Amino acid sequence: MDDVAVAARAARAAADVLLALRADGALTGRALGDAGDAAAQQAISAVLAAERPDDAVLSEEAADDARRLTADRVWIVDPLDGTREYGEAERSDWAVHVALWAGGELSSSAVALPALDQVLVTEPAPVRPARRDGPVRIAVSRTRPPAEAEAVATALRAELVPMGSAGFKVLAVVRGEVDAYVHSGGMYQWDSAAPVAVARAAGLATSRIDGSPLVYNAEELSLPDLVVCRPELAEPILAAVRAGR
Repeated sequence: MDDVAVAARAARAAADVLLALRADGALTGRALGDAGDAAAQQAISAVLAAERPDDAVLSEEAADDARRLTADRVWIVDPLDGTREYGEAERSDWAVHVALWAGGELSSSAVALPALDQVLVTEPAPVRPARRDGPVRIAVSRTRPPAEAEAVATALRAELVPMGSAGFKVLAVVRGEVDAYVHSGGMYQWDSAAPVAVARAAGLATSRIDGSPLVYNAEELSLPDLVVCRPELAEPILAAVRAGR
């Protein structure tokens, strides 16, 4: 089984247990989210232990193991991205992230959108749809849209589109639902690794909000901001952020 297949299998395993737990109906809200985090972590860990037992793992739901800093291969995992959305009945804007960092860069990765019955992977890469007519659409947090996104919206006369999890927002750009995702104000490596890998495979531009590269498997777990967008929008968005500051 190649690495992309392992990533997809792990993401699907987590998606299956999350959907089953949600459908059971015994738990709701925060309790459902907590149970989902634990069950998805167990499902992904089982696949990686069986298929790639010698690889290191960095996961939101497990203690950080410093051995990853000297490892050649590290899986960066968010078993349930969008715990709040998952705990709300009928919401679909949550995801499962399974990324492989190898040789100093993100590589084979998968993101599951369980409520939409979709798994997007780096190979074969998603085909990016043509941009929709109308104003530029920018995905933002549904609870705390950053000032930088508002500055970009003003400069580009763009529309802000609130959505749930980070992975769902990145894949909304990949799927052509929006044209960009602009975030600042807090995030960790596992929040963006797998979706960024898939976005790059689809030919999208990805960077920190200041235009610097996104660096993964760093000692510092925080990776607090990012921009993912159609390539022709990268410079206008970054310029608007700079002007807004």
